[in-house]
Amino acid sequence: MAYIKWAFIIVFWVFVAAFLHYTLPQHDIVRITDTYEKRVDPGENSLFWAQADVGSDGTLPTRDVFFIQTVDVDGDIMVYRNEDTGWGWPPYFKFDTSNLYAEASDMKSTADAPRWVAVRHYGWRNEFISIFPNALSVLEVDSPDTQIIPWMNIAILVTLFALFWAVRVRWKRFQAKRIDPVVQSVEDKIDDGGDWLKETLGTDKKKT
Repeated sequence: MAYIKWAFIIVFWVFVAAFLHYTLPQHDIVRITDTYEKRVDPGENSLFWAQADVGSDGTLPTRDVFFIQTVDVDGDIMVYRNEDTGWGWPPYFKFDTSNLYAEASDMKSTADAPRWVAVRHYGWRNEFISIFPNALSVLEVDSPDTQIIPWMNIAILVTLFALFWAVRVRWKRFQAKRIDPVVQSVEDKIDDGGDWLKETLGTDKKKT
C-alpha cells in the first residue's frame, strides 16, 4: 500500500512540474534569422496549439500561423510559433500577434552582424509531434550573455508554495481535530471488540 501511495504522489508532482514548465514563461537569447507564415492544420497535437486569432472564425479546420526562426550563440536552431492566446489558456492575454510578427521581422540579422534578442515564450519544442513554443514578446539585448531574472516565475512559484503551505497546515489541523479522533475511536472499538472476542472464546474453551 505504501508503494502505491508514493507512486501516486510522485506521478502527481511530476504532472504539476511538467504543467508549470510548459505554462510558465521562459526567455531565450537568440538571433532571428527569418519570419514566415504557414498554413497549419492542427490534428492530434491540437492541444499544443493556441486558439485561432482573435476576430477570426475559430471553427475553420486550418489557419495561417506566423513563425519565427532563430539561432542561439551555439548555433542551435529554435523555431517559435506566434499565436494569440486571447482569453484562453495560458492566461497571457496575447492579442498582438501581427505586431509581434512585424517586430520580429524588423530584428532579423545575420551571423556577420548579429542582433541578439530575448524571446519570451512558453511551451515546448518537439519535432516528432510538430509542436512549437509560442513567442510572447521579443526584446533586443546587448549580448547573448545577458542575464534575465524571471521575476514573474519567482512571484508565481512563491505564491503557489504559500497557498500549498497554507492548505497543508489547515489540513493538518483539521486532521488532528476531526479525523484522527474518529479514527482512534474506531481503532479503540475494534481493539475492545477483539479483546471481548478473545475473552469469550477463552471462557468457552474453559467450559468445555
